[in-house]
Amino acid sequence: MNRINLHIVDYALIAIYFFATLFLGFYFSRKKVNSDIDNYLLAGRKISLPAFTATLVSTWYGGILGVGEFTWLYGILNWVTQALPYYLFAILFAFVFAPKIQKSKQYTIPDLLYRHFGKKTGFMGSILVFILVTPAPYLLMLMFFLSNVLGIPLIYGYFIAIIFSVLYVYFGGFQSVVKTDILQFVLMFVGFFVLIVMLLSHYGGFGFLQQKLPTNHMTFTGGMGIQYVLVWFFIALWTFVDPGFYQRCYAAESPKTARNGILLAVGFWVLFDLMTTTAGLYARVLLTDVNPILAFPKLGEKVLPPFYLGIFIVGMLATVMSTLDSTVFLSAVTFGRDLLWRIRRKSNLTKYTKIGMIISIGFSTILVVLIPSVVRMWYTLGSVVIPALILPVVITFFKIRKYFNDWTMMSSIFFSFLASLIWFIIGVNLGSLDMPIYLYNTQPFYIGFGVSITIILGGFIVNR
Repeated sequence: MNRINLHIVDYALIAIYFFATLFLGFYFSRKKVNSDIDNYLLAGRKISLPAFTATLVSTWYGGILGVGEFTWLYGILNWVTQALPYYLFAILFAFVFAPKIQKSKQYTIPDLLYRHFGKKTGFMGSILVFILVTPAPYLLMLMFFLSNVLGIPLIYGYFIAIIFSVLYVYFGGFQSVVKTDILQFVLMFVGFFVLIVMLLSHYGGFGFLQQKLPTNHMTFTGGMGIQYVLVWFFIALWTFVDPGFYQRCYAAESPKTARNGILLAVGFWVLFDLMTTTAGLYARVLLTDVNPILAFPKLGEKVLPPFYLGIFIVGMLATVMSTLDSTVFLSAVTFGRDLLWRIRRKSNLTKYTKIGMIISIGFSTILVVLIPSVVRMWYTLGSVVIPALILPVVITFFKIRKYFNDWTMMSSIFFSFLASLIWFIIGVNLGSLDMPIYLYNTQPFYIGFGVSITIILGGFIVNR
C-alpha cells in the first residue's frame, strides 16, 4: 500500500469535509422532494446559471486520479485527448442541442428515443445508457484514494464511498446533488490552486519542466500512434450522449441558462485542465518511482506542508465525490424510470429510482472487480457503447428523424454495440485487457460506428 503520510490537521480537514458534504446533502433532502417527481429528478427545473455551471464543472472531473496517471505516463497528450476534443464538442452542444433539450421538458436521453422512434429503440437505448453512465470508475477511484490516504483496506474505502457520496442522494435526489456540487466546485479549484502556487514558487515554471521532462512528454502525441490519438477524439463524442449534460439542461430554468452554463463551464474546464496538466508534468519530473495513478496525491505529499496538504487532498476528494454521487443518481434514474417504470407503470416513480440506485451500486461493484483500472474502464465503455448511441440520439434533434422507424434504430443500436463488443473481446483474447491486439490494427469504436452508419443509411434509403 502506498499510503499518503498526513498530519493530524490534514485528517481533521478531511473529516470536516466529509461531514459538511453529508450535512448539506441531508439538509436539502429534508424538503418535500419525494412527492414531486420534477423536484426529485430535476430539482424542480429551476437550476440557475451559477448552480448549473458549478454542478456541470464539478461532475465532469471525477476522473482526477486518471488525469494524473495519464499525464505522468504521456505528458501533454493528456490535454490533447482528455481536454481539447471535449471543449470543441461541448461548445457545439451548447449552441445546437442545449436549448432544444431544455425546451423539450423531458427527463432523460431514452425519453427522446422512446418519443421519436418507439419502445424497442427506447428500451435498447436505456440499457446502453445505463452501462455508459455507471459510477464504477469513480467508485473504484474513490475506494483506491481513500485506502491510500487513510491507510485502510479497499473494502472499508468502498463503504465510506457509499455512505458519504450516495446516501444523501438516495433521499434528496438531484437537489442534494446540486447543492453539494457547489461546495465541491469551490474546493476542487482551491485545492489545485494551492498546489500550483507552491510548485511554481519552489521549482520555477515552463523552463524547468522543458529541461527535465522526457522529450515525448512535450509532444502532442506523447509517443503514441495517430490512430490512438484520433480514437480519443471520437470517444469525446461522449459529450453528445452524456446523461449529465442532458439532465442539467432539462433542469435549467431557461434555454439561455442551459446554453450559457455550458459555455461558462468550458472556460472553467480550461482553467482546471491547465492546473491539472501542469501538476501532472511536475509529478513526472519530481516523482521517479511512483504508481502513476497516485501521481497527484504523492506530489502533494512531497511539496505541501500540513494544512495545505489537507486542503489539496480535500480538493481531490471533492472532485471525485461530485462525479460519483451524480453518476449514481443518473444510472438510478435510467434503470428505475427508463426500464422498470416503463415496463410496469404501476408504482411511484421515486420508488423505482431508489431501486435503480441499489442496482447501480451492485452493477458498478461487479465492473470494479472485472476491470480494476479507471482509464481502461473509460476506454472500454467509450469504445463499445458510444458508437451505438451517438447517431440515434443526435438524429432525434433533426427533421430527418421522420425517415427512421423503430426497427431500424433498434437494430442500429443493438448490432453496433454487438460489433464493437465482439471486436474488443477478440482484441483482449489476442493480447490482454491492458494491451489488446486488434485485428487489422482497427479500434472497436470504428467497427461499431461503421455498423451504425451502414444500418442507419440503409434504413434512410428504404424508408424514404
